Amino acid sequence: MKPTNNINRINNLALGTAIGMAIGTVAGIAIGAAADNLPIWLAIGIGCGMPIGASIGLLLDNRKKKNN
Repeated sequence: MKPTNNINRINNLALGTAIGMAIGTVAGIAIGAAADNLPIWLAIGIGCGMPIGASIGLLLDNRKKKNN
């Protein structure tokens, strides 16, 4: 049985969360500037972007496990 490496899982999760936070921040700033309510939309963008990014990281992790 092949030993699992938890470092790769953490890196994929962290990478996905970071990408989601960046996309959420950009989207929140864009919508907030257009709607003239930046603080609320920035919080919504980050709050929605991080879980979506984390799920993408977990998806990448599961895809790697299936290939190995």
